[in-house]
Formats: sequence, C-alpha cells, structure tokens
Amino acid sequence: MAKTLRKHTPQGIHCEVSFDCPEAERKTIRAIARRARDLYLEHRVDRSVMDIDMDLAATHCNGNPLRLDDLLKADDFNLLHDVSGIAKHLNRETGKLEGFFSPRFSQPEA
Repeated sequence: MAKTLRKHTPQGIHCEVSFDCPEAERKTIRAIARRARDLYLEHRVDRSVMDIDMDLAATHCNGNPLRLDDLLKADDFNLLHDVSGIAKHLNRETGKLEGFFSPRFSQPEA
C-alpha cells in the first residue's frame, strides 16, 4: 500500500504527497534525519527527526529523487545545505521543491 498524505485545499481540490519508497531508502532517510538533527542541535537549532525525515521523503518520492547514500556520507556543510534548503523550499502540499532550489545530492536527470 502506497503511503500518501491527502490534503484538501479551500477550493476543494486535493493533492497527494507520496512517502512511498523501499524500506532500505526509508532507513537511509531516517539515518540522514538523525544526523541532521544532531548537527542542528550543535548549532542550537531545534528541528525534530520526524520533520526532517518527512521533508526528505517527500522530496525524494515526489519528483526530486536524492542520492541518499551520498547525502548520508556528505560532509556536515553539504548535508545541512541540502536538508535546510529542502526545508525552506519544499511545498508541503505537493511534495515539490520551489524557488529554483536544487539539492546538491539530487539524482542526475535522465
């Protein structure tokens, strides 16, 4: 069963944000989220693992697949660049990134 979040807008139109990805990718996303949360705490920024996890999964599953293994191994600066940029530019109703932001660890376009 696909994991999706359905939102209803004031106009009655609904959008579905998918969080459906293989378990191995979910585990990597969780590991990235935990690492990012720890880095945020070092800088006295309070973001939950769940918020980071959902942002990454929404981005990865809705049109901007990420190189998750590479992101997990990235240096602190580049990991926080992508996680923070996603948090700032993610449209949480569609799962799409806006404002021309492109994560450094996006998969290349085919």
